[in-house]
Amino acid sequence: MKITIGSRIHEARINKELDQHTLAQKLGIATRTLQRWEKGEQVPDSIYLMKIAKATNVRPEWLLTGEGEMYAYPPEKGKIISLQKETILRKVPIVDIPVLSSVPAGRTTAIFHPEYIERYVAVDNINDPNAFALIVKGTSMSPKIEDGDIVVVSPRREVRNGDICVVRVNDEDVLKKVKFDTTHIHLIPLNPEFEPVSVKKKDVAFIWKVVKVIKNL
Repeated sequence: MKITIGSRIHEARINKELDQHTLAQKLGIATRTLQRWEKGEQVPDSIYLMKIAKATNVRPEWLLTGEGEMYAYPPEKGKIISLQKETILRKVPIVDIPVLSSVPAGRTTAIFHPEYIERYVAVDNINDPNAFALIVKGTSMSPKIEDGDIVVVSPRREVRNGDICVVRVNDEDVLKKVKFDTTHIHLIPLNPEFEPVSVKKKDVAFIWKVVKVIKNL
Protein backbone atom coordinates (compact mmCIF):
# COMPACT_ATOMS: atom_id res chain seq x y z
CA MET A 1 0.00 0.00 0.00
CA LYS A 2 1.43 3.36 -1.03
CA ILE A 3 1.80 5.85 1.83
CA THR A 4 0.57 9.26 0.70
CA ILE A 5 0.56 12.77 2.11
CA GLY A 6 -3.13 12.24 2.80
CA SER A 7 -2.48 9.13 4.89
CA ARG A 8 0.21 10.97 6.85
CA ILE A 9 -2.17 13.85 7.53
CA HIS A 10 -4.70 11.30 8.75
CA GLU A 11 -2.09 9.60 10.98
CA ALA A 12 -0.92 12.90 12.44
CA ARG A 13 -4.50 13.95 13.21
CA ILE A 14 -5.40 10.63 14.86
CA ASN A 15 -2.21 10.63 16.96
CA LYS A 16 -3.09 14.14 18.15
CA GLU A 17 -6.59 12.87 19.00
CA LEU A 18 -8.31 15.44 16.80
CA ASP A 19 -11.45 14.82 14.77
CA GLN A 20 -11.66 16.23 11.26
CA HIS A 21 -13.94 19.11 12.22
CA THR A 22 -11.63 20.27 15.03
CA LEU A 23 -8.48 20.14 12.91
CA ALA A 24 -10.25 21.90 10.04
CA GLN A 25 -11.21 24.72 12.41
CA LYS A 26 -7.60 25.03 13.58
CA LEU A 27 -6.49 25.30 9.95
CA GLY A 28 -9.25 27.72 8.96
CA ILE A 29 -10.64 25.47 6.23
CA ALA A 30 -13.84 23.56 5.56
CA THR A 31 -14.07 20.04 6.95
CA ARG A 32 -14.77 18.77 3.42
CA THR A 33 -11.41 20.19 2.28
CA LEU A 34 -9.57 18.23 4.97
CA GLN A 35 -11.49 15.10 4.00
CA ARG A 36 -10.32 15.50 0.39
CA TRP A 37 -6.71 15.90 1.56
CA GLU A 38 -6.85 12.76 3.69
CA LYS A 39 -8.44 10.77 0.87
CA GLY A 40 -5.73 11.93 -1.52
CA GLU A 41 -8.19 13.71 -3.80
CA GLN A 42 -6.32 16.97 -3.30
CA VAL A 43 -2.93 17.97 -1.89
CA PRO A 44 -2.54 20.98 0.43
CA ASP A 45 -0.05 23.65 -0.54
CA SER A 46 3.08 24.36 1.48
CA ILE A 47 1.36 26.97 3.68
CA TYR A 48 -1.28 24.50 4.84
CA LEU A 49 1.28 21.72 5.23
CA MET A 50 3.10 23.94 7.71
CA LYS A 51 -0.18 24.69 9.50
CA ILE A 52 -1.01 20.97 9.73
CA ALA A 53 2.48 20.20 11.05
CA LYS A 54 2.15 22.90 13.72
CA ALA A 55 -1.36 21.81 14.75
CA THR A 56 -0.35 18.15 15.09
CA ASN A 57 3.24 18.65 16.35
CA VAL A 58 4.83 16.66 13.51
CA ARG A 59 7.81 17.55 11.34
CA PRO A 60 6.84 19.27 8.05
CA GLU A 61 9.50 17.20 6.23
CA TRP A 62 7.90 13.97 7.43
CA LEU A 63 4.46 15.21 6.46
CA LEU A 64 5.64 16.05 2.94
CA THR A 65 7.95 13.11 2.20
CA GLY A 66 7.43 10.50 4.91
CA GLU A 67 11.19 10.51 5.57
CA GLY A 68 12.87 10.86 8.94
CA GLU A 69 11.25 11.06 12.34
CA MET A 70 7.57 11.91 12.63
CA TYR A 71 8.09 14.15 15.67
CA ALA A 72 10.79 16.75 16.13
CA TYR A 73 10.44 16.74 19.90
CA PRO A 74 9.45 14.16 22.52
CA PRO A 75 6.04 14.39 24.23
CA GLU A 76 5.67 17.24 26.73
CA LYS A 77 5.32 14.83 29.68
CA GLY A 78 8.99 13.90 29.27
CA LYS A 79 10.73 10.65 28.58
CA ILE A 80 10.02 8.15 31.36
CA ILE A 81 12.69 5.55 31.95
CA SER A 82 11.90 2.57 34.14
CA LEU A 83 14.67 1.29 36.39
CA GLN A 84 13.18 -2.20 36.14
CA LYS A 85 13.55 -4.32 33.02
CA GLU A 86 10.39 -4.75 30.97
CA THR A 87 10.11 -7.84 28.82
CA ILE A 88 6.79 -7.14 27.09
CA LEU A 89 4.87 -4.14 25.84
CA ARG A 90 1.52 -3.56 27.46
CA LYS A 91 -1.04 -0.85 28.05
CA VAL A 92 -0.77 0.67 31.51
CA PRO A 93 -2.95 3.17 33.37
CA ILE A 94 -1.57 6.69 33.85
CA VAL A 95 -1.74 8.44 37.21
CA ASP A 96 -0.75 11.89 38.49
CA ILE A 97 1.65 11.94 41.43
CA PRO A 98 2.87 14.97 43.40
CA VAL A 99 6.31 16.49 42.90
CA LEU A 100 7.55 17.30 46.40
CA SER A 101 10.34 19.88 46.29
CA SER A 102 13.76 18.34 45.57
CA VAL A 103 16.41 15.86 46.70
CA PRO A 104 20.18 16.36 46.43
CA ALA A 105 22.34 14.02 44.37
CA GLY A 106 25.46 15.15 46.15
CA ARG A 107 26.06 16.04 49.79
CA THR A 108 23.19 15.38 52.17
CA THR A 109 21.03 18.46 52.54
CA ALA A 110 17.83 19.19 54.44
CA ILE A 111 15.82 20.55 51.51
CA PHE A 112 13.23 17.83 50.87
CA HIS A 113 9.90 19.06 52.25
CA PRO A 114 7.16 16.38 52.02
CA GLU A 115 4.42 18.84 52.96
CA TYR A 116 5.07 21.08 49.94
CA ILE A 117 3.65 20.01 46.56
CA GLU A 118 5.20 21.96 43.69
CA ARG A 119 3.17 20.33 40.90
CA TYR A 120 2.03 16.97 39.58
CA VAL A 121 3.60 14.68 37.00
CA ALA A 122 1.91 11.91 34.99
CA VAL A 123 3.47 8.43 35.04
CA ASP A 124 2.29 4.88 34.45
CA ASN A 125 0.66 3.47 37.57
CA ILE A 126 3.20 1.93 39.95
CA ASN A 127 0.48 0.64 42.30
CA ASP A 128 1.50 2.72 45.27
CA PRO A 129 -0.97 5.40 46.45
CA ASN A 130 1.84 7.00 48.47
CA ALA A 131 4.21 7.35 45.53
CA PHE A 132 5.66 10.79 44.92
CA ALA A 133 8.34 12.48 42.83
CA LEU A 134 11.36 14.63 43.60
CA ILE A 135 13.46 16.96 41.46
CA VAL A 136 17.13 15.98 41.49
CA LYS A 137 19.72 18.60 42.45
CA GLY A 138 23.37 17.77 41.79
CA THR A 139 25.42 15.44 39.61
CA SER A 140 26.64 12.61 41.83
CA MET A 141 24.25 10.16 40.11
CA SER A 142 25.09 11.14 36.54
CA PRO A 143 25.03 10.04 33.83
CA LYS A 144 22.05 7.82 34.78
CA ILE A 145 20.31 10.56 36.74
CA GLU A 146 21.19 14.17 35.97
CA ASP A 147 20.61 17.50 37.66
CA GLY A 148 17.00 18.57 36.98
CA ASP A 149 15.69 15.05 36.33
CA ILE A 150 12.68 13.85 38.30
CA VAL A 151 12.80 10.61 40.30
CA VAL A 152 9.64 8.71 41.19
CA VAL A 153 9.76 7.18 44.67
CA SER A 154 7.66 4.27 45.98
CA PRO A 155 7.66 3.87 49.77
CA ARG A 156 5.83 0.55 49.30
CA ARG A 157 8.58 -1.17 47.30
CA GLU A 158 11.09 -3.40 49.06
CA VAL A 159 14.62 -2.00 49.05
CA ARG A 160 17.50 -4.33 48.14
CA ASN A 161 21.26 -4.07 47.68
CA GLY A 162 22.06 -2.09 44.55
CA ASP A 163 18.80 -0.11 44.44
CA ILE A 164 18.83 3.65 43.91
CA CYS A 165 17.03 5.24 46.84
CA VAL A 166 16.17 8.44 48.64
CA VAL A 167 17.75 8.11 52.09
CA ARG A 168 17.13 10.32 55.12
CA VAL A 169 20.14 10.46 57.44
CA ASN A 170 19.93 12.53 60.63
CA ASP A 171 17.09 14.64 59.16
CA GLU A 172 18.99 15.23 55.91
CA ASP A 173 18.30 13.67 52.52
CA VAL A 174 20.34 12.24 49.70
CA LEU A 175 19.84 10.25 46.49
CA LYS A 176 22.27 7.34 46.18
CA LYS A 177 22.70 3.68 45.31
CA VAL A 178 22.59 1.67 48.54
CA LYS A 179 24.52 -1.32 49.83
CA PHE A 180 23.89 -2.93 53.21
CA ASP A 181 26.11 -4.68 55.72
CA THR A 182 25.48 -5.69 59.32
CA THR A 183 25.71 -2.25 60.94
CA HIS A 184 26.04 0.28 58.11
CA ILE A 185 24.42 1.44 54.90
CA HIS A 186 26.82 2.50 52.17
CA LEU A 187 25.64 5.39 49.98
CA ILE A 188 27.28 5.00 46.60
CA PRO A 189 27.31 7.67 43.86
CA LEU A 190 27.31 6.66 40.18
CA ASN A 191 29.57 9.58 39.25
CA PRO A 192 33.18 8.49 39.92
CA GLU A 193 34.10 12.05 40.87
CA PHE A 194 32.13 11.64 44.12
CA GLU A 195 33.13 9.51 47.09
CA PRO A 196 30.90 6.85 48.73
CA VAL A 197 29.64 7.55 52.24
CA SER A 198 28.88 5.02 54.98
CA VAL A 199 26.27 5.74 57.64
CA LYS A 200 25.10 3.78 60.65
CA LYS A 201 21.75 2.06 60.25
CA LYS A 202 20.48 3.63 63.46
CA ASP A 203 20.99 7.10 61.95
CA VAL A 204 18.75 6.37 58.94
CA ALA A 205 15.11 7.43 59.29
CA PHE A 206 13.90 5.92 56.01
CA ILE A 207 15.03 4.44 52.70
CA TRP A 208 12.60 4.84 49.82
CA LYS A 209 13.16 3.11 46.51
CA VAL A 210 13.38 5.04 43.24
CA VAL A 211 11.37 3.21 40.58
CA LYS A 212 11.41 5.63 37.65
CA VAL A 213 13.39 8.52 36.25
CA ILE A 214 11.82 11.28 34.16
CA LYS A 215 14.57 12.91 32.17
CA ASN A 216 14.90 16.67 32.01
CA LEU A 217 14.60 17.16 28.23
